[in-house]
Amino acid sequence: MIRAPAVAGRFYPGEPEVLERLAAKLLASPAEGEPRRATAVLAPHAGWIYSGATAGAVYASVIVPIHVILVGPNHTGVGPPLSLWDRGTWEIPGGHIPIDEQMAAVLKESCPDLIPDISAHRYEHCLEVQLGLLKMRREDLRITPVVVGTTRPEAVDALGEALVRTVQASPEPALIVISSDLSHYEPAPTAERKDRMAIAAMEALDSRELRRVVQRERISMCGFAPAVCGLMAARRLGARSGRLIRYSHSGEVSGDDSSVVGYAGMVFS
Repeated sequence: MIRAPAVAGRFYPGEPEVLERLAAKLLASPAEGEPRRATAVLAPHAGWIYSGATAGAVYASVIVPIHVILVGPNHTGVGPPLSLWDRGTWEIPGGHIPIDEQMAAVLKESCPDLIPDISAHRYEHCLEVQLGLLKMRREDLRITPVVVGTTRPEAVDALGEALVRTVQASPEPALIVISSDLSHYEPAPTAERKDRMAIAAMEALDSRELRRVVQRERISMCGFAPAVCGLMAARRLGARSGRLIRYSHSGEVSGDDSSVVGYAGMVFS
């Protein structure tokens, strides 16, 4: 079972050579020292022209292991609340990335509400846009893709617990990648003010505070539920803090600060 690219040529280059050159440029973003082990990361998922430098800075700062669990929001509204692509490969321009079928099986067993499903993933961009950058950092990458289409606390918490059990069961290191943008279509000063509150909660690895501040401030953080379960898992797996690698917004590229989307790149270790 092969998932064909849904947004190649739109969100990122569709030609393999162009993709590779741009990914190498984005991964050359300044990072703090040598890449280090991490439990989880947060990376944005807009088109590379807007958020690629932020995502690239994140992946340049960490060691990417073979096993990567990707958790992002369901923008299409298709499929069950928790959707897993559990077998086959995902195609990107110039290659294929195998699904980590053993890890997917453990994750599914650990979370009965997580349903093997193709429909939620087929046209969803939030995980796909991460792959070209991740593949450049780890040639033998294997992925476990999860799309979250609910904010129901019981479901989100259950997925967080399942992530913990799955990573603990792995004989080799695994990285959780949380795919999320921050504020959507706010004036730049408003977006940054709100986003800094969400970032502060994530720096403290406080999933409850993140939930509170997103709801209280009405922050349109599309990957809020994936971030909640990812933070829960990171803390349980031994992470002690979150580190902001880069913050940016779309107005820095478009020149229009009247209505921007915010992007944060963070590492949890």
